[in-house]
Amino acid sequence: MAFTTTMLAWSVIDFGRSMGPELGNALKAVRWGTDYLLKATSKVGTGVVFVQVGDPLSDHNCWERPEDMDTLRTVYKVDGSHPGSDVAGETAAALAAASIVFRSRDPAYSRLLLNRAVTVFRFADRHRGAYSNSLKKAVCPFYCDVNGYQDELLWAAAWLHKASRRRQYREYIVRNEVVLRAGDTINEFGWDNKHAGINVLISKEVLMGRANYFASFKQNADGFICSILPGISHPQVQYSPGGLIFKAGGSNMQHVTSLSFLLLAYSNYLSHANKIVPCGETTATPALLKHLAKRQVDYILGDNPMGMSYMVGYGARYPQRIHHRASSLPSVAVHPAHIGCKAGSRYFLSPNPNPNVLVGAVVGGPNNNTDAFPDSRPFYQETEPTTYINAPLVGLLAFFSAHS
Repeated sequence: MAFTTTMLAWSVIDFGRSMGPELGNALKAVRWGTDYLLKATSKVGTGVVFVQVGDPLSDHNCWERPEDMDTLRTVYKVDGSHPGSDVAGETAAALAAASIVFRSRDPAYSRLLLNRAVTVFRFADRHRGAYSNSLKKAVCPFYCDVNGYQDELLWAAAWLHKASRRRQYREYIVRNEVVLRAGDTINEFGWDNKHAGINVLISKEVLMGRANYFASFKQNADGFICSILPGISHPQVQYSPGGLIFKAGGSNMQHVTSLSFLLLAYSNYLSHANKIVPCGETTATPALLKHLAKRQVDYILGDNPMGMSYMVGYGARYPQRIHHRASSLPSVAVHPAHIGCKAGSRYFLSPNPNPNVLVGAVVGGPNNNTDAFPDSRPFYQETEPTTYINAPLVGLLAFFSAHS
């Protein structure tokens, strides 16, 4: 959720002027996230950050409507002796990014967000460790930190530097670049791995000619761009026959939307600086990067071998049996009686389409490199929608709707 909020904020910062009448909805979505994150960090002064509500084992064991939920509402926290630099770092990044969004729109709220981001980052940096090591079964195997907490510390520092312009964050980034492994996995970006995002975000300053001390981050960002070009054989990034970015692991569309967001953002930064990225015999121009990002968005919206829009409710054909409890169970208006934990299983296993269309949700999509899609609830990696798939798409859609 913190990553979702950071990406919504970045979408407004870079593409808000393309959002037209939808800008107000984007701002509401960012504030909805930051209001919650402010509550979750309200005790950070005493060394506590709340990071999860609900027991994942009992929640995943039931298929029931939100109105009927009777599973454990356990609250989980990280603290000095049970650190969670990854979740606290991403929360600090979200608060800092959102402080930029509200700087001119609501200065008092913006100051509150930035001040809290500073405190949460200090907590994350002082008490280093991964939250899955501290909380264990509460977050694994569902939301394990596979990639380590180091990238979130750099990511938070990068957003704090952008939001505050304080020298201490610039010095932190330079000092910790190698220690926190900024050059690792440069073509990964998502809720668990921030490396490509860090490099693209920091590179903007280098391209504007203001920050040569960050030059190595631009080298990493250029390397990311080159690794993602079609036709350059790179083991970490491949393309399906229909042209979709494909990375091993679950829920492929999360990679598609977040990497495409970075392609578009970097394209704009290069344009403003009048620069290109040399990639061996190929040259990555801003126009090429925009074209690549647009190709991914078009694929998501239905320009693919299946003729399937992976945004629910959009286009002539879209997923009908998404892995989403409230969508797949009858609404309270239709079925007022309680549906118990296991009583919902018959709806989960039913071949019928979901009765409630979750308009706008983007699902995991084709999860292999053949462009095939099983429209079936048990195939959760393909049919589950998530906020962290949708959030990066907001900026992309804003830009392409205004620059058709």
